[in-house]
Amino acid sequence: MATFSSSPIVIDGKGHLLGRLASIVSKQILSGQKIVVVRCEEINISGSFFRNKLRYHNFLHKRHIVNPKKSGPFHHRAPSKILFKAIRGMLPHKTARGAAAIERLKLFEGVPPPYDKKKRMVIPAALRVLRLKPGRKYCTVKRLSHEVGWGYKDVVDRLEEKRKIKAQAFHERKLAATKLRQKAVSGTTGSFEKLAELGY
Repeated sequence: MATFSSSPIVIDGKGHLLGRLASIVSKQILSGQKIVVVRCEEINISGSFFRNKLRYHNFLHKRHIVNPKKSGPFHHRAPSKILFKAIRGMLPHKTARGAAAIERLKLFEGVPPPYDKKKRMVIPAALRVLRLKPGRKYCTVKRLSHEVGWGYKDVVDRLEEKRKIKAQAFHERKLAATKLRQKAVSGTTGSFEKLAELGY
């Protein structure tokens, strides 16, 4: 991601490791790049599910030291908020520069409407298949969030199924149109040669 783009870069979160993705995204938004991460629920975390669940429950146990009812650490359950907290921890978010960087970031579960028609990218340096040793345990943020109280797992799954069916139909239509165009171009090569002979 060395090049700078004026339009937002859309990253498909599926199969990326949480910490590695967060570090790369935080560096990019600090340098002025707008970034959108979709499918946050499919991000992977290294380590077994049970270990990660224990770690999250340990975090849930932490409260405000003086008055537990007050703003304590906020225990967000949604996958996009888990990624957001990881990215925010890598930014100087209490300064104007860090706050401006956070404004350049958008995170979503699933792929909502404007981004389902746009090209999505992956970050090879953060992909689990390239960075985690084969055989190592890992879990998805979706399962962890669902276990600790995120209530929209079924909704997101249902919407994703609908989106994939629509995307498949669009892809098939596009392939058919491309074949027709190629057929039309190959059928007209003879007439171009005849026109060239006549001096056109």
